[in-house]
Amino acid sequence: MDSINQQQPEQNREDLQAADAIARIREVVDKNASCFFCTASRVGDAIAARPMSVQQADERGHLWFLSVSDSHKNAEIAADPQVTLYFQASKHSDFLQLRGRATISTDQAKIKELWSAPIKTWFTGGVDDPRITVIEFAPTDGYYWDNQHGDAVAGLKILIGAAIGKTLDDSIEGRIRLPS
Repeated sequence: MDSINQQQPEQNREDLQAADAIARIREVVDKNASCFFCTASRVGDAIAARPMSVQQADERGHLWFLSVSDSHKNAEIAADPQVTLYFQASKHSDFLQLRGRATISTDQAKIKELWSAPIKTWFTGGVDDPRITVIEFAPTDGYYWDNQHGDAVAGLKILIGAAIGKTLDDSIEGRIRLPS
């Protein structure tokens, strides 16, 4: 039997809910706070994607961003608050896709809580820049993919699998569900 017709092993699946889902979100954000922040574009049916950095992942799994009030992103959220985020925390693991609802505010206390010196690059007026807005992203569901035993074991399994011509799958994946 040639390798194309060989049955591939089914990946391990573990769906996460509530506290386990929140823990996964916070773990990925702790490893890499950068994501693609995707909104519905005002131009046709396109999706607008841009890199954003999470400023905080709270105990509910909500993610907090700072944004410019007159940005396309803020206008798109105002028109349609449904947002999708895509994370990749390392080269071969910790992939996460989240869907949820974004809300925009000008909560000065939250802006001060999230502020750090490098953010002044985008808000030259400092923490009191009147263009700063806070985006709170409340995830409802998503999907993750990871390896089970770390990058070293996964890499070793890939090398051995290639040498012997057999798939030694070390992945784990599943849905993420959070209360709305």
